[in-house]
Amino acid sequence: MVSLLFGLLVGFSLGLTGGGGSIFAVPLLVYGLAMPAHEAVGVSLVAVGATALAGAIVRLRRREVEIKTALLFGVAGMIGAPLGTGLGAKLPAELLLGGFALLMLLVAVRMWRKAVRNPEEAKVVRAGEHASDTAEGPACRVNPAGGLTLTSRCALMLALTGMITGLLSGLFGVGGGFLIVPALVLVASLPMHRAVATSLLVIAIISAAGSASYLLAGRPLALEVTALFVFGGLFGMGLGAKLSHRLAGPQLQKLFAVMMVSVAIYMLVHVLESVLRWNS
Repeated sequence: MVSLLFGLLVGFSLGLTGGGGSIFAVPLLVYGLAMPAHEAVGVSLVAVGATALAGAIVRLRRREVEIKTALLFGVAGMIGAPLGTGLGAKLPAELLLGGFALLMLLVAVRMWRKAVRNPEEAKVVRAGEHASDTAEGPACRVNPAGGLTLTSRCALMLALTGMITGLLSGLFGVGGGFLIVPALVLVASLPMHRAVATSLLVIAIISAAGSASYLLAGRPLALEVTALFVFGGLFGMGLGAKLSHRLAGPQLQKLFAVMMVSVAIYMLVHVLESVLRWNS
């Protein structure tokens, strides 16, 4: 039942913000269920990926997903993920977690400032309304119909951002939703709700690659815990998705930023404690 509850919390986070699910999954599994960290990563990848895929299917039917963006971002992420996995095996855990937490803080601060100073940018930025089609400003533009204008500059930026996200996902063993949503908002100029919907498909693609690598390596996977996590995640996803439609774009951005800051501070405290114990 505890696994079911944890899965519900993760799914709720995914449905509400389009990310952050795997950020909470691993700590819940490690500290709540006393699961070994490496196995927790595997359960997280499979459960979060499956939950995100279910949410993406629902959003696809509603035509809320920017498919071209998701595929370009996701495929680039699949390329970067194995590189991150290889690099992560060579770096100290404290360095990885500390850098990860600092990155989350930077992204959170930028998103909060954007929501406060330019709340309208949390909604759709249509061509010609807020900016001209020059080299200045966001790399990507949203056309009057609400779709992404996929220029060469836009495609390059999305691919690079996707690869970096995949690299970081491989480093830390997460789906990367906490990075994908800000990237889709800041780089692709998508409105927050559309970025959330699109991120679910991206998370599913990247998590599928991570899960396949995990299983092909012959690592253990707790099937019962994973199944309960997925079931709870699907229910939580529905609740989160319903609530997300009641919140404005700026409110979601602020909520997302607060979530990232909270997790980042928690991680930094534990990293500091580990370093102090190691030096004592």
